[in-house]
Amino acid sequence: MINTELSDWLLDSDPSLRWQVERDLLSAEDTIWQGTRARVEHEGFGAELLSHQDPDGQWAGGAYFPSDFTFDDDRAQPWTATTWVLKELREWGLAASALEGTAEKLESARWEYEDLPYWGGEVDVCINSWTLSNGLWLGADVDDLVDWFIDHQLPDGGWNCEWVEGSTVASYHSTLNALVGLLDYQRTTGDSGRVAEARARGEEYLLLRDLFRKLSTGEPFERRALALFHPRRWFYGILPALDYFREASSIDGTAADSRMTAAVELIRSRRGDDGRWNQEHRLDGDVWFHADVPAGELSKWVTLQAQRVLDWWDRSENVSTN
Repeated sequence: MINTELSDWLLDSDPSLRWQVERDLLSAEDTIWQGTRARVEHEGFGAELLSHQDPDGQWAGGAYFPSDFTFDDDRAQPWTATTWVLKELREWGLAASALEGTAEKLESARWEYEDLPYWGGEVDVCINSWTLSNGLWLGADVDDLVDWFIDHQLPDGGWNCEWVEGSTVASYHSTLNALVGLLDYQRTTGDSGRVAEARARGEEYLLLRDLFRKLSTGEPFERRALALFHPRRWFYGILPALDYFREASSIDGTAADSRMTAAVELIRSRRGDDGRWNQEHRLDGDVWFHADVPAGELSKWVTLQAQRVLDWWDRSENVSTN
């Protein structure tokens, strides 16, 4: 249990973060955190993003990129278009009812890639992951995407967005995003059997590498993946990976795997004496607004996620060995 000073600091925040602190760190009564979660629609970050929705159901006039974005300009990837906003609102706990009619409106939207219909997804693993999760949340027909993920899993157990360019080896980034989408499917539908094998193989891909190592050398595959950051866009990190396994463990009723130990201890080692963690990295690119602090400052979002990972790990009765 966190101390009063730390809990007061975390609770003095937007409802999108506060309800998760109440539920995950303070074990508050359901009526308390659910009441806070209901506020996301009407105030703070959630209400602000909702106010920017276009009449056609999109944000910034585009599916993945805003309508004024051109691939010839040299600005960083923007995070203001429809898919990114839906991802944030969903992760903030917004009730799907607040977006009633949006799923139907987006049936007319098209991806920038080959003008494909929005809810059918496209060729990118990460995009299809968010489309699956967002569609499940809003009640769109995204069932075919589950089969798409199963069909596009690579021989090493992971996924890679560059499969369309001929890649036959998995990517950390794509694999984590695919796993999150498949877990969302299982949680939403209760159908574990359909995705069990695919999830197990994808998880093994990450666990075999201790969540961050190259098999060939044992060195980190990417130093930036060890950074603790929020929000997570497409980029892989050990903290969101551990948060995935924390949630999967709860849903599956399984023990934590000992091969995550090194990643857990990397996070523990960066906790300050006051129990807080810093934001260590933030991707460039246009946003509607920043929901967290710049790199180098104390982050409530990172602290929430890191602390709940440690709470899960430390209270696990059994850490399985493989």
